Amino acid sequence: MPKSKSKSKQKLKKGKKKSKPSEKPTLSLKEQLAQKRKKQKEIQELIKWISISLVPGILLGLILGVTKDPKLGVAPVVAIPALILSYKYPRQALWAFLIYMPFSGTVVYALGGNALLQLAKDGFYIPALLGLVGECKRKRQPILVPKALMPTFSISLGLSIMTLIFVNLVQLQLSGKETGQPFLQGILGLKIFLGYVPLIFCAYYLIEDKKQLLFLARLHLILAIACCALSLVQYSMLQRGICRGTDHLAGDLLFKASVEAKCFVGGALLYSPSQGVIRLPGTFVSPWHWGWFLISNSVLTFAVAFCDTSPLWRLMGLGGMAIVFINSVICGQRIALALVPVVTVILLVLTGQIANLKRFLPIAVGIGLVIIIAMATNPEVIQERIASFQGRASASPPDEFIKDQWQWALGNQDGFLGNGLGRGTNSTRTFGEVSLIETYFPKVIFEVGLLGFAAYMIFASHLTGLTFKTYRSLKDKSLRDFGSCYWVFVLIISYNTYWYPLDTDPVAVYYWFLAGVIFALPKIDKQEQEKLKLAQEENVEILPKKGLSIKSKQSRMQDGNIRLDLG
Repeated sequence: MPKSKSKSKQKLKKGKKKSKPSEKPTLSLKEQLAQKRKKQKEIQELIKWISISLVPGILLGLILGVTKDPKLGVAPVVAIPALILSYKYPRQALWAFLIYMPFSGTVVYALGGNALLQLAKDGFYIPALLGLVGECKRKRQPILVPKALMPTFSISLGLSIMTLIFVNLVQLQLSGKETGQPFLQGILGLKIFLGYVPLIFCAYYLIEDKKQLLFLARLHLILAIACCALSLVQYSMLQRGICRGTDHLAGDLLFKASVEAKCFVGGALLYSPSQGVIRLPGTFVSPWHWGWFLISNSVLTFAVAFCDTSPLWRLMGLGGMAIVFINSVICGQRIALALVPVVTVILLVLTGQIANLKRFLPIAVGIGLVIIIAMATNPEVIQERIASFQGRASASPPDEFIKDQWQWALGNQDGFLGNGLGRGTNSTRTFGEVSLIETYFPKVIFEVGLLGFAAYMIFASHLTGLTFKTYRSLKDKSLRDFGSCYWVFVLIISYNTYWYPLDTDPVAVYYWFLAGVIFALPKIDKQEQEKLKLAQEENVEILPKKGLSIKSKQSRMQDGNIRLDLG
């Protein structure tokens, strides 16, 4: 009797193996030839579009290279094909946009540091957005996603457009009250303020299944490790004297980040160890941008370390977390040194991973060892960073700093629509005068007024609430874990009162994009539930072939006589 049971189990397992839903049916010769012809046609079309786009790019590049600067001549050769191909292939362009962004600072300064080059990444984003909108129209797919978010977004956008027209255009430009180009400044200010909100739509249609979600998470882990490794090389070159840094300068220049001092990758840096000040830019244009890249990647690497389905990738996620921790110490950015560990603790608590001891303890021990080794090998660096952090907190307490910014913004109101878009945004200074405001919410109040600020905060709170509700509705545990990590990032940035990360890369991109990823998770969850249901049905279908009824199978399972793995 036991032998017959074991034989039946083996047969059931064999039947189960044969009925895997993931196995693809064998294609006929006709279908294989059709697929081959389709691929050849796609390759021919790609070559055609590359050829068409290269001609104007090369011509314009030659003109700029001869008349202006050879380095500037490279820009149109790359930019024009990028614009055309991004519109034609929007999904590939969005991946290129996400990959290019962490290296944009390095590319910008390698080509001369022209201010317009800093907008180069939008050469992927804007055409891809337009191409994706066109595709959705052709397929009759919804463009305004999620619909529930549209009312609060429309109010915030509407008030911002009113500020652009009645303040930037009428009150400042047409009246001649201000020099420069206040209206163009307002357009750029609006782009910086709400211009990346459509990334929600882009992410929703880019991430279509679980495979792409895992690819997104793993891609950002690789980007984080690559950028951090380049930053470590930069730090090593400065330490060994290959790059001079700013330590040889005198006076105030010893304490100011300089583009002339750039080393290996990135842009402006400050390296004056004799004065105890180091500010590294990593691969970005400035140390400040790099600090927020590290803070963002404390979330993105955490997501892979705790939520990935592959043990190997979870181990790599641990490595990513460790290298982000190391860079947050050596980069000299106090905000990164403070927030990277704090954000990690918040993630552990709010995602519930702290209770998952099987994953939490090895990662905690691993990161702890990395920190201990780093402290033991570089005690003077750790001491200097802690002293710098304490000195800054004592000289300018964060609560006093934030309070002063709020008071200044509230005391400088010029009408209920604010002082004009872009008027408090440093990157719009090309078109006119700006006021330096170093915290985000006071900046919004200054630009669009109290009414515009209230509308924006309602919109941001609505977004935070909707993303929370969305990820909590998921049934697949892995998807829910990813959603919880990304939601914590949205939550932190939505109510961050210190500095203005939403005005700059990479936070301005990651915030809206990850919100879109969360909104895409329910459709992926539905796919996973359908796969699970199909697998269960196929497993159950094995039983009639053995002469067993469904009812007898269920009762025998309860008795423990047979066990079936239902996936």
